[in-house]
Amino acid sequence: MAVLTLHILPTRHDRLSRGPEQKGCVSAPSNYADMDDHSMQVAKRFEVPILVAALLVIPVIVIEESNVSGTWKTVGAILNWGIWITFALEVVVMLAVVPSKKRWLRDNPLEVAIVLFTPPFLPPSLQALRVFRVLRLARLFRLAPLARRLFSLEGLRYVALLALLTVLGGGAAYASIEKHTSTWDGVWWAFTTMTTVGYGDEYPRTTMGRALAMAIMLIGIGFIAILTGAVAERFLSGQIEEVADTERAVEATDREVLAELREVRTRLDRLEARLGRRTT
Repeated sequence: MAVLTLHILPTRHDRLSRGPEQKGCVSAPSNYADMDDHSMQVAKRFEVPILVAALLVIPVIVIEESNVSGTWKTVGAILNWGIWITFALEVVVMLAVVPSKKRWLRDNPLEVAIVLFTPPFLPPSLQALRVFRVLRLARLFRLAPLARRLFSLEGLRYVALLALLTVLGGGAAYASIEKHTSTWDGVWWAFTTMTTVGYGDEYPRTTMGRALAMAIMLIGIGFIAILTGAVAERFLSGQIEEVADTERAVEATDREVLAELREVRTRLDRLEARLGRRTT
């Protein structure tokens, strides 16, 4: 029985040689399925640019659809092209680095559809499809590592920069939409709206101004939520990392045990088949 056990169970060398491959394949998130280490790193580098591009979709649409000056129209058009190029570049680069292009296309239909159906050169009647670019924000809900990084100090810098751009850009857009309002008054209104203070001395009177206010309020609420989460993460980072390390250790152990059980089952089946042939 001891000889049989030594023959069936994998050696430590077998487990170590299998470890990196299993770790790269099993521990990856579902949207990184069938990716090697290089393609996973490339995909992670696109996370922040894609999120920023998705967050800029609504402000760009507001700028282009509002009655603003030619300069703001130009800015909106440049941002529109920049957003689409960011999405298109991600698709092109990922198709160049992933091991299986067909599998990546099948697992990421939203990314491909956004590139194909929301280019800036589409007719004006189809430009409303650009709203679907916002769906790329779904990455926030399915990427736990990105969520942890977003609530870190590094992620807070990106969000703070976006909030600053929203205040300045939203204030200028408000001054263009609402007549008889200076740019400084627009920036003041955008700041009070983003912080949900709303003194009431400035408020939108047009439909486009109210749409702009809703977008700024959503961005402001998101910024405050991320700021609060970053502060909490700062105090709890040690405990969170300890829990994450424990989870990774348990998952690695489970994968190793399952792999050993599968190999034992395979070898037992082979042994049973050999014994069956000898008895016959």
